Amino acid sequence: MNDAYIAIDLGAESGRVIAVQLLDERISLHELHRFSNQPVALPSGLHWDIASLWREIVAGLTKTAAWAKTANVRLVSVGVDAWGVDWALLSATGELVGLPHAYRDDRYPKACEHAIKLVSAGEIYDITGIQLMPINTIFSLFAQRQSGPELFAAATSLVFIPDLIHFWLSGQVAIESTIASTSQLIDVRTRNWSNHLLERLNLPLNIFSPTRDPGSVLGPIRSALALATGLPSDLQVVLPPSHDTASAVAAIPATGTKSWCYLSSGTWSLLGAEIAAPCVTPAAREAMFTNELGIGGKIRFLKNIAGLWLIQELRRDLASADQQFDYAQLTQMAEQAPAFRSIIDANHPAFQLPGGIRDKIAALCQQASQPIPDSPGAFARCCLESLAVAYRKTFRTMCQVLSQDFQVVHIVGGGGQNRLLCQMTADALNRTIVVGPLEATAIGNGLVQALALGRISNLQQLRQLVAASFELQTYQPCNSERWDTGFRNDGPLL
Repeated sequence: MNDAYIAIDLGAESGRVIAVQLLDERISLHELHRFSNQPVALPSGLHWDIASLWREIVAGLTKTAAWAKTANVRLVSVGVDAWGVDWALLSATGELVGLPHAYRDDRYPKACEHAIKLVSAGEIYDITGIQLMPINTIFSLFAQRQSGPELFAAATSLVFIPDLIHFWLSGQVAIESTIASTSQLIDVRTRNWSNHLLERLNLPLNIFSPTRDPGSVLGPIRSALALATGLPSDLQVVLPPSHDTASAVAAIPATGTKSWCYLSSGTWSLLGAEIAAPCVTPAAREAMFTNELGIGGKIRFLKNIAGLWLIQELRRDLASADQQFDYAQLTQMAEQAPAFRSIIDANHPAFQLPGGIRDKIAALCQQASQPIPDSPGAFARCCLESLAVAYRKTFRTMCQVLSQDFQVVHIVGGGGQNRLLCQMTADALNRTIVVGPLEATAIGNGLVQALALGRISNLQQLRQLVAASFELQTYQPCNSERWDTGFRNDGPLL
């Protein structure tokens, strides 16, 4: 009987329950359940529908238990990864205090402005090493203190989204370190909460429990949950790297001697490198690179870039005008549209909040005296080329800040399915691109569980196992000269 590890992977658009099975030193994935995840606008703001998420997770666990019996597989453990920054509050009795807000809540930009009047942006960065963004936990907590501080009075624990699900799975409250590091409240040098920042912003210190490393074992699932789902009563709840990017980076199949960095491509793009110690130099602060905690004591030195959120927003915007396209159709139309015609700042603040992306792109193009896209394909081309430009600028800056070059860029995540964007990235960076595995987040989640329970010896073996188990796609630069010379004679240079 082979072992399998259950990875619950929650994204900002969808969630999955996936069994990661080990078969004679190879990995086999079994997606048992997929479900939508969309925030809900309520009078109190933009919230995650956390009760629906839990219902879908339980449904997925029930399907997983049934599959395991049919496939004669032993389920060993379960762990959760999710997007960063968003949090929930628990009372002393374990009750949820309020509904978790979503990171695109429109209160946060103003809260960010107010907070940095109390503590400067430079001081916050020097302590945390985290890229300053209005969506970060530090500002959402400050917004809550301004609008509804009574919630804090009723709470005894702050947990992040995967921590909340781990609590509901096991009954144990635990704050995992990689997800906590996205908050911009962890001192990057001590790897503990910064009491200095908490006090300066008048945030309650008592709700911040010590963090725990990925690979920590919380214990068996609750007996009532085992009974309800059919899961084995000795199924262990194990903390993976609970930030989805941290799990994805753990599963990067880097086994050779070439220097490498990574691009986690999904709703957000995160371009970065795995380094041994924090880099909080003036150059890193000026470029706004982030230092998040990773597995094995490593630092994930990276920068957040808009990502496929632009294409997701474009698809929704077109659908609102009765123009229905799937992602493959948009990519095909983009491939046929003229190249290097309209380029916008993919990280422009206008794209932080949802809605009206074609109007936003048109306004930015008009401001830059560039042609306004005139078709769905032209809009899609603008989004994808603008992303590649952002990758290029970020890659070059990262190499300068770290005084290091990278020969290979590993792309993991669903964005690796967009062949046009992958080739654009190879050309824009003038580097070899290795794509895969697409499900790196779930794989890293499951295999770190296996590592914690002694099935895998170390991170190197884990990555070798990934490399041996999946077919990887390689893209070589073939059009870098055009990216070096600019888009057109009278257009913007890169």
